[in-house]
Amino acid sequence: MFTQIIEFNTARIDEIHAGLDKVIAATQGRRVPHRAVLEKDRDSDGRYLLMVEFPTYELAMENSSRPEIGEFAAFLAGICDAPPTFRNLDVLRDEDL
Repeated sequence: MFTQIIEFNTARIDEIHAGLDKVIAATQGRRVPHRAVLEKDRDSDGRYLLMVEFPTYELAMENSSRPEIGEFAAFLAGICDAPPTFRNLDVLRDEDL
C-alpha cells in the first residue's frame, strides 16, 4: 500500500471541500485511490493534511497523470497560502486496533 500526504495552508477550506466533491464525482467508476482523509492541524491555524491511500505507488503515479487530478492540483495550489507539500510514503504496517 502507498499513501500520499498533501500538507497545505489555506483560509478557504470550504472551497477545498467543494473541490474534493467535484473530483470525486468526476472520477466516479474510474477512481484509483481507495481512501482519502482530510485533517485539520489543531496546533496550526489554517494548516490541513489530505491523506490519500492507493494500492501501489505505480497506481498512484498513474492517477497523478489523469486530467481531473491535474485540475484539482492546480485548483489546490491556487487557493493555498503557499505551495502544498507532498509526502510519498510506502506503508510498512497497517493495523486495525
